[in-house]
Amino acid sequence: MAAKIIWSEIDEAPALATYAFLPVVQAFTKGCDIDVEKKDISLSGRVLATFPERLTEAQRVEDHLAVLGELVKTPEANVIKLPNISASIPQLQACIKELQQQGYDVPGYPEEARNDEEREIQERYSKVLGSAVNPVLREGNSDRRAAASVKKFAQKNPHKMMQPWPAPGESKCRVAHMDGGDFYESEKSVIMDTANTVKIQFVDESGSTKVMKEVKLQEGEVFDSSTMNVRQLREFYAATAAEAKEKGVLLSLHLKATMMKISDPILFGHCVSVYFKDALDKHAATLKEIGASPNYGMGDILSKLDKLPADKKAEIEADINKCYEDAPALAMVDSRKNITNLHVPNDVIIDASMPNVVRDGGKMWNLQDQLQDTIAMIPDRSYATMYAEIVDNARDNGQFDPATMGSVANVGLMAQKAEEYGSHDKTFEAPSNGTFQVVNSAGQVLMEQKVEKSDVYRSSQTKDIAIKDWVRLAVERSRESGEPVVFWLDENRGHDQQIIAKLNKYLPEHDTNGLEIKVMPPREAMRYSLERIRKGQNTISATGNVLRDYLTDLFPILELGTSARMLSIVPLLAGGGLFETGAGGSAPKHVQQFLKEGHTRWDSLGEYCALVPSLELVARNYNNSKAKVLAETLDTAIGTYLENQKLPSRKVKELDNRGSTFYLTLYWAQALAAQNQDQDLKARFTPVAKQLSDNAAKIDKELIDCQGEPVDIGGYFRPDPVKAERAMRPSATLNAIIDAM
Repeated sequence: MAAKIIWSEIDEAPALATYAFLPVVQAFTKGCDIDVEKKDISLSGRVLATFPERLTEAQRVEDHLAVLGELVKTPEANVIKLPNISASIPQLQACIKELQQQGYDVPGYPEEARNDEEREIQERYSKVLGSAVNPVLREGNSDRRAAASVKKFAQKNPHKMMQPWPAPGESKCRVAHMDGGDFYESEKSVIMDTANTVKIQFVDESGSTKVMKEVKLQEGEVFDSSTMNVRQLREFYAATAAEAKEKGVLLSLHLKATMMKISDPILFGHCVSVYFKDALDKHAATLKEIGASPNYGMGDILSKLDKLPADKKAEIEADINKCYEDAPALAMVDSRKNITNLHVPNDVIIDASMPNVVRDGGKMWNLQDQLQDTIAMIPDRSYATMYAEIVDNARDNGQFDPATMGSVANVGLMAQKAEEYGSHDKTFEAPSNGTFQVVNSAGQVLMEQKVEKSDVYRSSQTKDIAIKDWVRLAVERSRESGEPVVFWLDENRGHDQQIIAKLNKYLPEHDTNGLEIKVMPPREAMRYSLERIRKGQNTISATGNVLRDYLTDLFPILELGTSARMLSIVPLLAGGGLFETGAGGSAPKHVQQFLKEGHTRWDSLGEYCALVPSLELVARNYNNSKAKVLAETLDTAIGTYLENQKLPSRKVKELDNRGSTFYLTLYWAQALAAQNQDQDLKARFTPVAKQLSDNAAKIDKELIDCQGEPVDIGGYFRPDPVKAERAMRPSATLNAIIDAM
């Protein structure tokens, strides 16, 4: 029986790279009892699958995310998952607009639903927004680390993007966070004695009760509740802005509006409305009338001003510009276009932005397109303290050295939607002063939170089976690597108290003799890990879902220059495997460059590395010796690829993603021709390796000559597959060799 590997069809630069690499994978695995199939889980694919009744039969697409959601619960699952867009509302709106222009009758997204029809559309789109894909596919916990060959290469060829930190005492950079009123302070948590359906309800000051959500919980499940006091949040923003103004440093805000898609846009909106308070308060009625919301950023407000008469628009713009003059300078996303940190909620995403602050010596870009010290605002202390620790460490001890620094791998608790990013489906704004309660089926109040009007409430849940498997995986990784494992858990935080109790219950089930296992709150865990990193020592971090996300960008960006080069394995609870290929935070810029000048600098090393364990899983589960040889030779080829430095260049008319994939293909074919374990594969690949080698200069030239001109791929969110394939496979010589296999 043939094994099946699913290759996810996604968005932006990694989607384009698939057009170059997937034909190679399918050609190399042909005749080896392995089928490699695509499934579309892109943002546009998810939108189309949501509204089949509005499309013609030819336009309809299967809901591949739902299909994969079932597959990952089976032992047969073998999925290679590339980075997809975790859409914010502005991204969703841009995608909808493009689809409509392409002739798809999908409805517009109603920002404020005014009737039942609009509420239903909004509800259906909510399943597409944010981290719609990952919770469905991640039916296992996360094992993320740099492959040995990748780390070795990074130390031998340290990346050049690091900026030195100023001498101790000279940097004004710091991480600012709240000292009270945040999610951290208010968090409460319970472990369910038995399975139950609980209600999250809001009780106002008159005693009137409204059920916000019913949640089914399993026996042993951890359930949390926490709130953000927006009055204190706004005071924090105002005080930190005043400090930045006084010190003459940039003000920056670091949130995760894409994943925490209800809570963080609200937190973002409050920052926008505090910074531009005078202008927004003065014109509140007009802005409400045109549907401008600070939650979508200043970019949305400015675009909505086009609905107004020219004189009124000019008046509001003048008042907004006055705010810029009176307030501290903002960190810029694009100084040439005057796009600030507060322009769009998903422009500055904490897991990608904070590593850059550390990498760039505590600085961000200012309006003059120069690096300047910044105060980085991360309101909630749940994770802000660990970023504060690394900034303090770099400020006192200087920049990290990628040539000598150790690694921090991660074992992440994420199976079955564990701690799912503040759980947007259980996040609410308080309609008035009152109390949020979690009530069980017997009417008992398990937890309650007193709130003021507009405070943000959220609950999240973590299943017992996920925690038990996470502990097992952490112990296994420590045993295999010989490295200490640190559980980043804070006994003063409600949720972490319950996870520590579970850890104490499940650790004794494993042989931990000779292993170094520690439990530390995030700040101390970061300090311990950094002490080891500076000595060139490796550490395993065992963390919850959000910290997993943050750390597996932070350390790889410092160590390797990018998190896209990480090995990301998800051993699924049912026995299959999900192999993720790194982060796509830089993917939009790569597409923009490709469309402008025909050069794509996306690095597919993450995809190359993910294919190795995927093939190993086929070898193991199907007793497929050819898959084992394919995996071993691909691993050899990756080493040669790195050794020969065939990674994509940033500049046009130099090696790009397509050239990188060609060299990986050449080295893989050569490794298959050189091996003696499988004579069939040797005989098949010897002539292929010769053809590729003999034509290398010609192929190289074809892949360079095609660059330098604008490229039309027929769409950003949903490219025309014919145009995209033509653009990403421009070498007729290479295509002829691959297609003849």
